[in-house]
Amino acid sequence: MDSRDRILAAVRAAAPPRPAEAIAAEAAALLADAPASRPALAGATLAEAFANKATALGTTLERVAALAEVPQALRRYLDAQGLRPSVALQPAAEFAALDWGGIECHATLAPDEPVALGLAEGGIAESGSLVVHSGPHAPILLSFLALHHVVVLREATLMPYLEDYAARLAAGAIPRNAILITGPSGTTDIEGSYVRGAHGPGFLHVLLVGQGRESGLS
Repeated sequence: MDSRDRILAAVRAAAPPRPAEAIAAEAAALLADAPASRPALAGATLAEAFANKATALGTTLERVAALAEVPQALRRYLDAQGLRPSVALQPAAEFAALDWGGIECHATLAPDEPVALGLAEGGIAESGSLVVHSGPHAPILLSFLALHHVVVLREATLMPYLEDYAARLAAGAIPRNAILITGPSGTTDIEGSYVRGAHGPGFLHVLLVGQGRESGLS
């Protein structure tokens, strides 16, 4: 018996196999009590909770009433940041019919791209996180290369907690890439000094698109 076999034998002796039914029952009991262990959300509605959490983490946010208002909101952000009216635009069907007059939109994404605009798959109110999936019309580098990452998030896609996203993911098609974006990229690894944009976009701006009324927490 080699050292590997001895270690595994000791592990098995210390924790003998248990019936699958017992393990499943314990898991169900933990899940049944999940609401008691969840933190309270940071707002009275999903949109308010997401906005409060996201902005506390350095994300900037503007709320707009409809998708048609996105180009004007994007232009306001570009002007406020002193940026040229030029953006790498995700080739999403939701953007195709919008009026981008006055903004130069291009599909190619340069390594030093100043601004990229994308569409979130959803948002998590608990953490202020954006959910982004890759796909034929959602290049994943759009979320990583630009200095300014502007993301359109629809209120209808907001979820209260992380496990709500896990359940939605398990019930549908699994994307090749699924990322959670929580605030702009930054690090204090180097001499304790904050460096913006260390591993991705240094600025994260969310355009939160309404749906006519607030999404409740239930």
